[in-house]
Amino acid sequence: MPTDPRQRRAARHAQPDATAEPAKPRRAPLTLERITDAALQVCATEGYDALTVRRVTAILGTGPSSLYAHIVNRDDLDDLIIGRLCSQIVLPEPDPATWRQQLHGVLTQLRDLYLDYPGVSRAALATVATNLETLRVSEGMLAILLAGGVDPRTAAWAMDALALYTAGYALERSLVERRRHREGDDWVLSRDELVRRFTALPADRFPHTAQHATELTSGTGHDRFDFTVELILNGLTR
Repeated sequence: MPTDPRQRRAARHAQPDATAEPAKPRRAPLTLERITDAALQVCATEGYDALTVRRVTAILGTGPSSLYAHIVNRDDLDDLIIGRLCSQIVLPEPDPATWRQQLHGVLTQLRDLYLDYPGVSRAALATVATNLETLRVSEGMLAILLAGGVDPRTAAWAMDALALYTAGYALERSLVERRRHREGDDWVLSRDELVRRFTALPADRFPHTAQHATELTSGTGHDRFDFTVELILNGLTR
């Protein structure tokens, strides 16, 4: 840089050399945060089935070897994305008077986060909880159950059952939506059509299905989610 003030001023006012090659922008450093962002972007736009190391590196503009400097393997991506989702869950201060509602609220948050990223709950089904954010949610759920008077072993098994159901529910919804978009709406029968088909079944072979077709097809998906969660919670302290 020129030391003379007049030369420095002239340099500031000088027009750029049109023949010079433009400076290449510096690439942002690769971090676990950026890797997780890219992995979730794939899940949100293309679905969990499209999540691969190569797909993530394509978004980041780098190569697999660069990614493996930060993660162990493809399964490590599962740990990162579930940890990121769990970091968004708000845990209440355990209250013995409202512990059922509190736990239901945590599971609803988890369900909705899974549904934002189609198929991502498969990662939760196959991931051992070691991520600190995942463990934070597990710790919070256990604290709520213990505050409600549930004994520790029952609380531990109930957490497993509730987490499994929530992940399975979200996975089923994502699979239905994927098939709907791939094949159109024709394959999805309306509730009225299901009732018509059930009631038309031979009464001698399907007496209960035909008689209770309305009940069998009642409620939305979330209605049934709420029912199942409450069914489990209400049975814990009996």
